[in-house]
Order: sequence, then structure tokens, then C-alpha cells
Amino acid sequence: MPIHCVSFTTDYGLCDGFVAACHGVIARIAPSVRVFDVTHEVPPQQVRTGAEVLAQTVPYLPEGVHLAVVDPGVGTSRRGVVVVTERGILVGPDNGLLIPAAETLTGVIAAYELAAPEYRLPVTSSTFHGRDIFAPAAAHLALGVAPEDFGPRVDDLVRLPDPFVAVFPGKLVAEVLTVDHFGNVQLAASPADLELAGLAGTVSVSSEHVLVKALVGDTFGTVPPGRNVLYTDSAGRLAVAVNGGSAADVLGLGPAQECTITSSPTAS
Repeated sequence: MPIHCVSFTTDYGLCDGFVAACHGVIARIAPSVRVFDVTHEVPPQQVRTGAEVLAQTVPYLPEGVHLAVVDPGVGTSRRGVVVVTERGILVGPDNGLLIPAAETLTGVIAAYELAAPEYRLPVTSSTFHGRDIFAPAAAHLALGVAPEDFGPRVDDLVRLPDPFVAVFPGKLVAEVLTVDHFGNVQLAASPADLELAGLAGTVSVSSEHVLVKALVGDTFGTVPPGRNVLYTDSAGRLAVAVNGGSAADVLGLGPAQECTITSSPTAS
């Protein structure tokens, strides 16, 4: 059955014509399909961040094809794949990018390699598979081409390792998953991890070179402007924010770095 929506997630940025070229390819193959741009500001080559952003977004999008390209291995032996779930189809590189979103959409039913030449552009670049392979595949899937028509079945999809989280009495160490537009720092840890560590009230939050105090709260306004808060974000992850500011700037943190939360020495 034809699909009317394609979502599009990349680390391409908007300074160049990469995103427009992919939009153009989809429009030429499937002109009636609506494309939703999730983001094109995933930090370059940060596959885990792209995977998290996609997984946190797809449950709120119309059921359709989800095209995602964060692909530091472009042009190498890594495969391109189409991944089938009960609630949508994902297209992109087989580097772990698609799996968290597939699991959010009730899990992988089947996957196939993007091997059929009739569903890619006639000439393919070794460095722009988003335009030449993935975008055409997404467009053809939207037109109703069956996933199994793209190539052989894949039963060994690449999965990212679990993000780092370590819980100790009075201490929690967690990998940074994402930093949003406001500078809020999302951690791989959950509120349950914070509770297991026995942390509440005023805590110390530190990166490699910076340590600040933060209040465990519900939202940004829990603390006065310019103060730090540790809260549960809209994806159910722990996150660090500065009310009216950027926690990423204050702590010098970005994706794949570690953040440590401990009891504040001045906490009552």
C-alpha cells in the first residue's frame, strides 16, 4: 500500500544543499509524498545522538517511512538497510542508527539490504548515499514497493552498545545522549537510577573540568533564573538545565561525554 509520509533525520546541517538534494530526489520519484524534517542538526557523525533523537520522535509522527542518515561509514562495506516494524518502515545505514527507533515502533519484524539497482539513482556517489541510495529507497517504499524487493534478508543488524550508566551509593555517572537547542543536557540515566543512588534535593553535577550545584526538580522554573536543575525530561531521561541558560555551556558537555552526579557536600 502507498504511504503518504516520509520523515527525514540527518547530520547534514543546513549550510549546504545536501538536504534539498534528498528532498528533490524524493519529490521526483514520489511527488505526492509529504516529507517531515525531524532535524538535520544531529552533531556530525554522532550516530547515537541521531538514534536517540529519531527514537524519541517517531512515536509522534504519522505512520510511514522514516529516512535517517548519520553515516560516518558511507562508501565502506557497511550495508544500507530497510527495517520493517508494525508501525512503520525505517531506511538508512546499518550502523545502529535505526534500531532504537524500530524498538520504539514495537520492534524489528524483518530487515533487508538495499541492493536492488532499480531502486537507487543510476549513478551513485561513494560519499552521498543519502541522495543516491537512501532517499530513492524511501520514495519507492512510499509508493508501495515491498521491502523484500530491495534485496536479501538481513538477520544480523548492527546494534549500538548500551550507553554508559553506573550507579553507586551517593553517585551516578551517565553518558550524555543529546544536547538540545536550549543547551539542556540529556543523560542516559533514568529517575530510577537517581533514586537507586540515593540522590535527592541539592546535588553536585560535574563534567571533566566543571562542578556545579543543582536542585532535583520537576521543571526549569523549580529554580530561579540562572540556577541549575536536574529534572526528568519529556523522554523520561534525566537531564541537566539552567533556567534561562545553557547547561551544556556551563558544564562544557556534549554527546558521548560523561556527567557525574553526587551528593552535595552542603546538602542537608
